[in-house]
Amino acid sequence: MARWQATVGRRVARARRFFEETEPEAVVVIGLVLGSILLGFVGFLLTASWTAVPLAVALLASTYGWFRHQGLLVRALTFGMTTVTIVTLGLIVVFIFVESIPAFRYESVTVFGVTVPGLRMFTQTRWDAVTDPVQFSLLPMIHGTVLVTVIATAVAGPLGVAAALFISEIAPPTVRELVKPAVEILAGIPSIVYGFIGFTIVNPWAGDAFALNGGATYLFVGAMVGLMALPTVVSVAEDALTSVPDSMKNGSLALGATDWQSMTSITIPAAFSGVSAAVLLGVGRAIGETMAATVMLRNVPRISEPLYNVFYGYETLTSVIASDYGSANGIHEHALFAAGVILFITVMFLSLGSQYIQVRMDRKLGGES
Repeated sequence: MARWQATVGRRVARARRFFEETEPEAVVVIGLVLGSILLGFVGFLLTASWTAVPLAVALLASTYGWFRHQGLLVRALTFGMTTVTIVTLGLIVVFIFVESIPAFRYESVTVFGVTVPGLRMFTQTRWDAVTDPVQFSLLPMIHGTVLVTVIATAVAGPLGVAAALFISEIAPPTVRELVKPAVEILAGIPSIVYGFIGFTIVNPWAGDAFALNGGATYLFVGAMVGLMALPTVVSVAEDALTSVPDSMKNGSLALGATDWQSMTSITIPAAFSGVSAAVLLGVGRAIGETMAATVMLRNVPRISEPLYNVFYGYETLTSVIASDYGSANGIHEHALFAAGVILFITVMFLSLGSQYIQVRMDRKLGGES
C-alpha cells in the first residue's frame, strides 16, 4: 500500500511540474486535441450525428500544434490513440461476455441445490438449434478444436523450431537473408487460401487414399492449420535463438565443443523460454483459425468415436461460429457468443503464458534472478 501511494505521489508531482513548466497555450492545444478525440470516440459509440464536429476540432488543433508544439502533440496523440485502442478492445470483450450470458443461463443445471450456469454445455453432447427444446452443447466443438490444435502443434512445433535453428545457426548469411523474409511473407497468406487448397486438393486426395467419405478429417485440417502457424513459430523462435549472446556460443566452441554440441547444449537451452513462447503463439493461431477449418470440415456437431479418431472431421469452435452466425437468432446467437468466450479465454491464457515465458527468458539472458 505504501509503495502504491508513493507511486501515485510521484506521478501527481510529475503532472504538476508538467503544467507548471508548459506554456498555457500548449496546455490548451493538448487539451483540445485529447478532449476532441474523446468526444469523437464517445459520439461514434453513440452513433451521434455530431461525431464529425469534435474530430474536425481535433484535426485543426493537431495541425496548429504540429507547427507550434510538435513534441507535446506527438506525446498527446500517441497517448490518446493508445487509450482509444485499449478502451475499444475492452468494450469488445465486455460485449462478447454480456451477449453470452443468456446462453449460459439457458444451459444452467442445478447440482445439490446450486444452479451452475452453462454446466449443460459441458456435460451433454447435443447441439440442436431446430428441434424443440433446443440445446447447445459445446463439447463436440471443443473436442474438434483440441484435436486440430494438437495435430497443428505437432506439425508446427518441431518443423518451426528446426527451421528457426537452421536460419539462426546453420544457414550462410546469404541464405538467411533470403529465407527469413520469405518465411515472414508466408505468414501474410490469407487463411482462406490454405482452406481452399485443403478443400480442393487435400480432401479429395484423403478421400481416395483412405476411403473416406469426402476426405474431411481432423488429421489433415490440423496439418493445414499447422502449416499456417509455421511461419509464426519460425519467426519468433528464430528471434529467440538469435538473442542468445555470442559470448555463450563462443565460450562453448573455445572449450572444444562442436557446432552441434553448442546448439544442443547452449543455444537451445538458453533460448528455451523464447522457443516455448513461439510454439504457444503458434498454438494460439491454431485454436483461433476459422476459414481453413470451416471450409475443410463437415460442420456437423458430433464427437468422433473413439475420441482419438482423427480420420473424421466434424466441427470446431471457430467453424461453428463461421457457419451458423448468418442464420442464428435468439438463444442460438447467444450460444455462438458463448463459444467465442471459450475461445477468448483459451487464447488469452496461451498469450499470457507466452508473455510470461518471454519475460523469464529476458531475465535469464540478462542475468537477473
